[in-house]
Amino acid sequence: MKIVAFDIGGTALKMGVVLPHGEIILTKSTEIIGSDGEQILAEMKQFLVENSEVNGIAISAPGYVNPKTGLITMGGAIRRFDNFNLKGWLETETNMPVSIENDANCALLAEKWLGKAADLDDFLCLTIGTGIGGGIFSNGELVRGGRFRAGEFGYMFSERPGAGRPGKYTLNETTTMLVLRKQYAEITGRPLEEITGEEIFANFDAGDAISERLINEFYTGICTGIYNLIYLFDPTHIFIGGGITSRPTFLKELKYHMTSFGLRDTIIETATHKNQAGLLGAVYHYLQEENRHE
Repeated sequence: MKIVAFDIGGTALKMGVVLPHGEIILTKSTEIIGSDGEQILAEMKQFLVENSEVNGIAISAPGYVNPKTGLITMGGAIRRFDNFNLKGWLETETNMPVSIENDANCALLAEKWLGKAADLDDFLCLTIGTGIGGGIFSNGELVRGGRFRAGEFGYMFSERPGAGRPGKYTLNETTTMLVLRKQYAEITGRPLEEITGEEIFANFDAGDAISERLINEFYTGICTGIYNLIYLFDPTHIFIGGGITSRPTFLKELKYHMTSFGLRDTIIETATHKNQAGLLGAVYHYLQEENRHE
């Protein structure tokens, strides 16, 4: 058996052919211009033409995804996928079985299948990037919520909201890599496009006062979110993903800031599979669905 897997993002589409034990035998990534849903659909069809000797299709998709029906009620950055049944569309186009799951849930499932969470019943995955996302595994089950929206950790308040728009006080708008870059750009008067997270952290390592202040605030924000999640779900472990985890000292710095919150029981580690997590988690979900139907 071979399974085609798609990991859909607003800026890139990852594609792969995966065997049932988790070996990825082929991968490809394509830049998506302007979060164009039509380009994503065309790229998926072309990849399937090039890899026709497969048995099924597994999808990791952003937004609010109903894995049973395949309906995406909200497609995240990809507005073309709002109220779109991607699973049904692909089944009609290919006449093959298709599974679909939320991207953060796929990252969690990859950790459960072939990562550090194989023997765990209560853990969380937290992704840090242009937004804050996550997945919940509680009492031995993936938690999706009544409307398939569970795990949207970025919408937690990072501070008490004031008057006006409450959303500006959430983790998504106060504590992400994009926010960090915007803050640095505003203070230094440079264009946002010129500034990378790597530059800010390099300046932090060099003792730059602006970078030190912003990154300390960034870590405090992440720790605030983790504090809330620990008391809400009581996980034994939290696995963190996102590009920032490539920084060798990330965990050490995060745990240093965590000490002031008085939290020491929950184990915090980086996620295992990084850029391949979406593909692997999508395939694991596909295999679970196939087993249910047998």
